[in-house]
Amino acid sequence: MVVSAVMAALALTLPIVFHAVGLGSKFLPMLLPLLLNGFLVPWPWAVLVGAAVPWISALTTGMPPLYPPVAMVMSCEGAILAGVAAITYRATRPRLWPALLLAIVAERSASFGLTWWLAARLELPPALASLATFAQSLPGVALQLAVVPVVVRRLQKRQGLLFRDADPHEAAPLQ
Repeated sequence: MVVSAVMAALALTLPIVFHAVGLGSKFLPMLLPLLLNGFLVPWPWAVLVGAAVPWISALTTGMPPLYPPVAMVMSCEGAILAGVAAITYRATRPRLWPALLLAIVAERSASFGLTWWLAARLELPPALASLATFAQSLPGVALQLAVVPVVVRRLQKRQGLLFRDADPHEAAPLQ
């Protein structure tokens, strides 16, 4: 719960910093801690935080907007990203890359489909909106691919509480 709270706090504050310098929509700063949370906590916590943070941010900062319903789309994206990472990582541990790549592909696919759906409802060209959103997100995907493996591997090397097996008396990290 504490790890999820820290990741939620990061997901709420990083976008403010990125948007201050005009890079928010390009680097997906809210999704980075949500993805990392998927590697650190059980899937129910990861999905809950991934779904809740965009709504909390929308209600407290106005970003993402409630209308058009970008907060709803980001809530779905965050839940999918974190949930797929959490489930896949635990199924393939200690292999990080399959979980990371599958989570990103699932989230970007959901983003594409939800953007298509939303654009059609708003009478915008769905193909153009979906492709533009996908292209604009590529720097954020690159940032996720660069940052998440480094952070997860560093945390795994620590003999702390995050990467222990189910036995609370065993101090071995998940390797």
